[in-house]
Amino acid sequence: MLKRVSTSKGFLIDGYPREQAQGVQFEQTILPCTKVLYFEVPDEVMVQRLLHRAKTSGRVDDNEETIKKRLATFHKHSEPVIQYYKDKCSTIVALTSPDEVFVEVQKALSAIQ
Repeated sequence: MLKRVSTSKGFLIDGYPREQAQGVQFEQTILPCTKVLYFEVPDEVMVQRLLHRAKTSGRVDDNEETIKKRLATFHKHSEPVIQYYKDKCSTIVALTSPDEVFVEVQKALSAIQ
C-alpha cells in the first residue's frame, strides 16, 4: 500500500479496522481515512442470513448460538470504531437487494472529494 499511496485514489478495505487502535495505526502508517462505510442490518436479519449461508458453507460455526456470540463481539468492537469515525462514516441500511445496496455505496463513495 505504501508503494501505491501516491498513485492511488485510495484503498477499500473490507472489515477494517476491527478496533479503533488498528485504524489509528493505519492512519499513522499509511494515510488518513477518508470514508467509512457501515452496513447496518438488524441482528435478527444477520442471524437468518448466516443460517441460510450455513446450508451451503460447510462451516461448523454457522449455528445460531455461535452467530449470536460473533455478533455480540462485532458490536462490542465496531461501535467504538464507528463512533471514532462518525464524521467520516456513511451508514448504509443493507436490507434491500445487493444491487440497491451497491447504488448506496456508489453514492457514498462519489461524495469523496
